[in-house]
Amino acid sequence: MKFGDIPVCEAAGAILAHSLRVGGVRFRKGSLLSPDDVAALEDAGIDSVTALRMEPGDLGENEAAGRVAEAVCGDGLTASAPATGRCNLYAERDGLAVIDAEAIDAVNAVDESVTIATVPRYARLAAGELAATVKIITFAVPGATVTRCRAVLDGRPAPVQLAAFRPMTVGLVQTRLPGIKESVIDKAVAVTRARLAGIGATLAEEIRCDHDEAQVADALKTLRTAGRDVALALGASAIADRLDVVPAAILRCGGEVEHFGMPVDPGNLMLLARIDGMRVLGLPGSARSPRLHGFDWVLERVAAGIEVTGADLAAMGVGGLLKEIPGRPMPRDRAAPRRRGARRPAARRVAALVLAAGRSQRMGSVNKLLADIGGKPMVAWAVEAALASSCDPVVVVTGHEPERVHAALARYDVILVHNPGYAEGLSTSLRAGLAVLDDGVEGAMVCLGDMPDISSALIDRLVESFDPDGGAAICVPSFNGKRGNPVLWARRFFAEMGAVTGDVGARHLIGEHEDAVREVAMPDDAVLNDLDTPAALAAHKAAREAGN
Repeated sequence: MKFGDIPVCEAAGAILAHSLRVGGVRFRKGSLLSPDDVAALEDAGIDSVTALRMEPGDLGENEAAGRVAEAVCGDGLTASAPATGRCNLYAERDGLAVIDAEAIDAVNAVDESVTIATVPRYARLAAGELAATVKIITFAVPGATVTRCRAVLDGRPAPVQLAAFRPMTVGLVQTRLPGIKESVIDKAVAVTRARLAGIGATLAEEIRCDHDEAQVADALKTLRTAGRDVALALGASAIADRLDVVPAAILRCGGEVEHFGMPVDPGNLMLLARIDGMRVLGLPGSARSPRLHGFDWVLERVAAGIEVTGADLAAMGVGGLLKEIPGRPMPRDRAAPRRRGARRPAARRVAALVLAAGRSQRMGSVNKLLADIGGKPMVAWAVEAALASSCDPVVVVTGHEPERVHAALARYDVILVHNPGYAEGLSTSLRAGLAVLDDGVEGAMVCLGDMPDISSALIDRLVESFDPDGGAAICVPSFNGKRGNPVLWARRFFAEMGAVTGDVGARHLIGEHEDAVREVAMPDDAVLNDLDTPAALAAHKAAREAGN
């Protein structure tokens, strides 16, 4: 190939490198200049053009793209007619893209003029969707280059193929524990049926039983006898160990537990097993959500006839963070007051309710929320942590001495709500805070104004764990197994929270909805420490001063 400026009088048969517009005529780049084209350019006063002249043995971009694509295109794919040096490979049916990354890299390394781009390995494709594209960068390449590209693939399967989804019957086993609602189980059935329909599979049978090894084993035996291709076991309580109820039931059936856990979130607690010829997948509660889940990656491969092993699961970590999470907190425990527009985004919109209405009766005559800690009122520490987190908006509910509390928080960008009924107890403040939240708020972080050691990082850790559709609609912090505050509640509990009366919060609702609770372990005891008494306040100040 020869590339460069060519006198127009010698340009017949050359390939134009850049488009030209002469009068009302456009000469497109990549076009082969004919004698008539040359005459028109000369008449227009054009002396030279940038062009490429092919030499013996060279292949034009379209011929080269077609020949490379022919070697790359495997089963289940159709190659388009090459145009402008590009040849696309399309899925003929619904399925997964099976990519030989080593082979693709080898072809791309042959010469910079030949490129192949594909979708990610095991990407799910619908019929007609693009799986890969072959693009020749230059207008022509030496034929020897294409020969070398094809030689790289000799003796190996085509590096881009489609594994089509096959008809598959699936059985679902769900277990019950006291307190789990039938509506939760019903929803999981609907979500699972829709998930299976997307890959051409059928939910043929659903069995509900107690969360008991023998009963789960009986249910799995029923599915195996019925000839189900896959059994899904969704426990009322997530699998915590290889000896837990679901894996023990699989062993009781004579099955094999192949792998427990996967480096995909959500999906960490998934179990891979087999009973005779029936694949068994033990699912965490997050699989009740229709959102993308590690379980989807496994189920899709099974439906496409691709063998999945424990080693395959272990290799899913890179790219396995599927959960949408807020930006990581800054490397500090405390932050300055929020500046509007400087908030970190959250995957879900969570509001913070800082309850600051109490009379501090155990503190004596002192309003503990205004007690000085480190140069600012106690309540300011709670407010600053909420403002520096991903929560939005931050609502502060006041009651006792509202003018003084409002003044202490005047410089903060918060919504101040006065609760005139604060003397009737904590429940009234909770109700007042929930009442101002708009319909776009998906959850409420209930914070206490007398817990100055709660940090924005701790709050964000709860927000990151929040998954109201996947078994984490109530997020409770804990330290050494003991639960504390703040607590994050999904919107669906707002009505029940608002109906609570007296000097109690909504904590008793946690016990009534244990199936929706995710306990989030924290690195220190800040979640347990509220300052209710003069002694507690004095000890906290002393510890802070000692720490400084």
